[in-house]
Amino acid sequence: MDNRDRVLDAARALFSADGLDVPMREVARRAGVGPATLYRHFPTKQMLVAEAFADQLNACRTIVDEGCADPDPWRGLCMVIEKICELHARDRGFTEAFLSTLPGAPDVAGREYTVKAVAGLAQRAKDAGRLRSDFVLDDLVLVLMANKGIHAASTATRVVASRRFAALAIQAFEAGPHHAPLPPAPGLASTASAAPAGA
Repeated sequence: MDNRDRVLDAARALFSADGLDVPMREVARRAGVGPATLYRHFPTKQMLVAEAFADQLNACRTIVDEGCADPDPWRGLCMVIEKICELHARDRGFTEAFLSTLPGAPDVAGREYTVKAVAGLAQRAKDAGRLRSDFVLDDLVLVLMANKGIHAASTATRVVASRRFAALAIQAFEAGPHHAPLPPAPGLASTASAAPAGA
């Protein structure tokens, strides 16, 4: 295994366990390389995060594409919520990378693509009368933020809890006659400002 692979393995392990606040020097120490070697391969933390989570980012994009391809937009949206919550429950570092507001992070995490694609899917689900009319993309961001807060002794237990949480969120999102109006959205999905379903 070369130094680059050792750095990536160390970064994945540390970010997954402790989130993105892990210092670069700790990644270098865990990888058994000097800081100069780490920065030669990854000049910025954003570059390291992007490479460390490349597989998860591709999986996230695949989930969104699969949901958007479903001819039933409500079923597609439900699947996206369930699978993305599970993906995030398996890896705390990935959740932070996806939700991060670090400079350049939205592009690093593929967040803009995901938000726009989900916005289109949500609009189709609204048009079909299945998604509540006052749903905005902030609501999905809030679900991911809350999902990140699930703590359990094992990954398996965290995933089970995440599945239940996603099911509860989906029920809250479904159109129904008994929903009270929601308070104003806080503007968390700012990268989707040009996306139609966020409004």
